[in-house]
Amino acid sequence: MLILILKSTACLAIFLAFYKLVLEKESIHQFKRFFLLGALIASFLIPAIVFTEYVEVDQPTTFNTTPITEISDAVTGQVVAEEPIFDWEIGLWMVYVLGVVGFGLRFLRNLAQITLRIRKNPKFKENFITRVLLRQSLPPHTFFNYIFLNQKQFEEKHIPQEVLLHEETHAKQRHSLDILLIELAQVILWFNPIIYFFKSSIKLNHEFLADRAVIKKSCDHSHYQNTILSYLSHDSFEKYQSTGISNAINYSSIKKRFTVMKTNTSRKSFVLRSLLVLPLTALLLFGFSETEVVPMVKNVGSETSIYPKSSNLNAAEGLSTRSIELAG
Repeated sequence: MLILILKSTACLAIFLAFYKLVLEKESIHQFKRFFLLGALIASFLIPAIVFTEYVEVDQPTTFNTTPITEISDAVTGQVVAEEPIFDWEIGLWMVYVLGVVGFGLRFLRNLAQITLRIRKNPKFKENFITRVLLRQSLPPHTFFNYIFLNQKQFEEKHIPQEVLLHEETHAKQRHSLDILLIELAQVILWFNPIIYFFKSSIKLNHEFLADRAVIKKSCDHSHYQNTILSYLSHDSFEKYQSTGISNAINYSSIKKRFTVMKTNTSRKSFVLRSLLVLPLTALLLFGFSETEVVPMVKNVGSETSIYPKSSNLNAAEGLSTRSIELAG
């Protein structure tokens, strides 16, 4: 189990390093979204893949041995090993389970918080979007088709249309599905620091996607950037409250978002960078998957028999044919 966790962590780290170095600053945001989700899933699957190789070997020589029937009753010099007072393996499993329970409760609490906001606050539906008007001073945020807005600012029309379009893009592209997936992965791998960097990258790419949709409609980078800076004053940054598992504007990511807004990746660069994913995945598959050699002994005049995994037979002896199957 520990080996699988270490291999999965290594895969996550390599995929994340590739994303940071090659993809993050490019404007291919849809491709980056599926890359991050695919890399997260592949990091769990690759270490669990086992390639089974069947190798034909010569029939082993049978040796006749005489069983020992008499054992002397006199046993001297026996050393009885004392059992450890504390089993460290059980202790580590207890810590892991407590972490899973704690992060699981945190995840359920965030879901309950979102549900209560929907039930207790006034709301109205417009097309497929449901706007929930909050009395709290929270920044606009989105969860599936629900967009949460401050009631006073919305009624006084102090929320810019660009900000509303930004949140509607989160809802249309269903970014909440990605958030739920990474949140569940965080519950299982709460001890793995790489999972938190993955979560941050996924959320930031969602902001890239929403920014691109706004700019595509308004065609004015500077106006949109000024709108964000004027709407999100320093007072609102200080009053910023966590919105849990929803998509929300984050002050710490604005500088990077402004840089990516001006980036335009060419088609040739997109094809080249996307093709680099194939050798990377193949390298990880070769380096972190397992290969199991199963010897097959072909007796003269009888069918081929397969030795179990625990067989000590030398598989290299008597090699004739082989085949590879993917299992696991």
